[in-house]
Amino acid sequence: MGFLWYPDSIGIMGNTKDVRIQEVSLYFLPIKTRVPLKFGPETTYEVTCARVRMVVETRNGKTAEGWGETPLSVAWVWPSEAPYQAREARLKDFTRILLSVFRRFERWGHPMELGHVFLEEMLPGIHRMYNAFGFARGEKPKEKSGTSDPLGPLPWLAALVCSSPFDLALHDAYGTVHQVPTYSTYTKEYMNQDLAFFYHPREDAQNEVKRFRGKYPGDYFRTPPERVLKAWHLVGGKDPLDERDLTGNEPQDGYPLLLSDWIRTDGLTALKIKLTGTDPQWDYRRIVTVGRIALAQNVDWLTADFNCTVQDPSYVTEILDRLLCEYPRIYASILYIEQPFPYDLEAHPLDVHSVSARKPLFMDESAHDWRYLRMGRALGWTGVALKTCKTQTGALLSLCWAKAHGMTLMVQDLTNPMLAQIPHVLLASHAGTILGVESNSMQFYPEASKFEAVVHPGLYRRTHGCLDLSTLGPTGFGYRVAEIGRPLPTEEKEIQLIQEARQ
Repeated sequence: MGFLWYPDSIGIMGNTKDVRIQEVSLYFLPIKTRVPLKFGPETTYEVTCARVRMVVETRNGKTAEGWGETPLSVAWVWPSEAPYQAREARLKDFTRILLSVFRRFERWGHPMELGHVFLEEMLPGIHRMYNAFGFARGEKPKEKSGTSDPLGPLPWLAALVCSSPFDLALHDAYGTVHQVPTYSTYTKEYMNQDLAFFYHPREDAQNEVKRFRGKYPGDYFRTPPERVLKAWHLVGGKDPLDERDLTGNEPQDGYPLLLSDWIRTDGLTALKIKLTGTDPQWDYRRIVTVGRIALAQNVDWLTADFNCTVQDPSYVTEILDRLLCEYPRIYASILYIEQPFPYDLEAHPLDVHSVSARKPLFMDESAHDWRYLRMGRALGWTGVALKTCKTQTGALLSLCWAKAHGMTLMVQDLTNPMLAQIPHVLLASHAGTILGVESNSMQFYPEASKFEAVVHPGLYRRTHGCLDLSTLGPTGFGYRVAEIGRPLPTEEKEIQLIQEARQ
C-alpha cells in the first residue's frame, strides 16, 4: 500500500511566475516558558517550534529561500490527559513525515495553488494513513494487529499545525524569488486561478463560483495595511493579578509579573481573559476581577476565551447577563467572545444565536478551514479568529470567505515567538480585524526572541499598547533572516517511511 502520492494535475498552466520546491530543511527549537501558560485544563511549561527553510526555483532558473515557523502547541492542538511528552513526540514525528513529503513535491504553481492542493488532496490521506497504520513508528496495521493506540488519533488540527511552517516557507520564498512582498502576490498578476477555483467543488458551487469569479485574495485585504497594531495581552488562568497571587517562586528577570504592572509597562489597552468554561463561579469572578483592574487603569477592551469547554450556550449567556446587571461597565468593555463551545461543529452543532445576540461570537479552533465557517455562520457565529498556524493558505481562504459573507475578523496568537510572530502580525495588518492582534510571546518567553528583537524591536515589545511593523523588509514576509543571524540546531532528517503495510 503506497503512502506518498500526488495528484496528476492541479489545473495549473505554465505561468512564468510559477515556482517549484527545490530544497527543504527542518529544525526543532525548544523553548521554556518563564511563567506557566494555562490552556483549558492543561498548563504548559515548554513548547517546541518547528522552523522550515525552503528553496524554490522559477521556470527561468531563479532560486530563493523562504522561512516558516510555528509552535507545536501540544495543549492547544491535542487536548488530552495523555503525557505531554508523548503527544509532542507524535507532532514532531508527523512533521518529519511532512518534511519527506515536501521534499518530493514537484508541482509548479503559486503558493496558494500548491498549498491548496496539498491541503485538499494530500494531507487528508497522509493524516488517515498515519493514524491507521502508524508508519513513522513502524507499527503493524492496527486493524489487523488488534492493538489500540494509547494516545488516540492525531487530531486534524495537529496535522494542520505541523503543515503550517512548510506552507509559510513556500509563501515567503515565492515573494522573495520575485523580489516583492508576499502579500502583493495574491493578485491576478501572479496567480493562475481566481478564488472561484478554491471554493469549488461543493454542493452549492454555482453560488460560490459566481461570488468569487474574477476575485483574488488581494481584493479582500485592508488597503493600506496597518503598520501599527493594537496588541491584546493574554490574562492566563494562572497569571497573578495582585500580590496575594504571588507564591515567591516567580522569576526575577526584570519582566512584569502582575497584570497592573504589565498594563503600565506596555501601555496596554486590550486584555484577553482565559477562562475554564467548566466553573461558572470562577469564570465570573475572574472576569470581574480583571475588569476592575482594567477600569482602574483605563484599559478600553476585554474579551473572554472559554477554550472550547462549554457544553451549553446558557453557561455563557448567564455570565453575560449577570455582568450586565451587576457590572455594566465591564460588560460594555467586552468586545467579543471567543470559542466557548467544542470545536467539532459536526459533532456539536449547537445553536449559539443566544450568545451572538449579546456579543460578537468568534470561531477559533472550529475554523479549521472556510467550509466550517459556512456551518458556523448558520449556527449563529458572527466572527472568525484567523491563525497562521493553520497554514497561510487556509487562513487567506477563510479570510476571503468570511469577508465575502459579512463575518468579522480577528487574528489570534499561538504565543508566537521568533519568526512565527512576523507572518502572524502581517496577517492581522492586511485582514482588517475588529481590533489589532493578539500577541503574548513577550509575556511567556520574551528571551526566546532576543535575536529577532534586535532587528525588529517593535514586534517583540509592545509600546503604548501597540506593535510596530515598520522594520519589516521589502521581500517575502520581510523577516531579514540574514541580519537576525540566529544559530540553528542540527537539521532534522525525515523518517524512513514504510511503503507497504506489513501483513
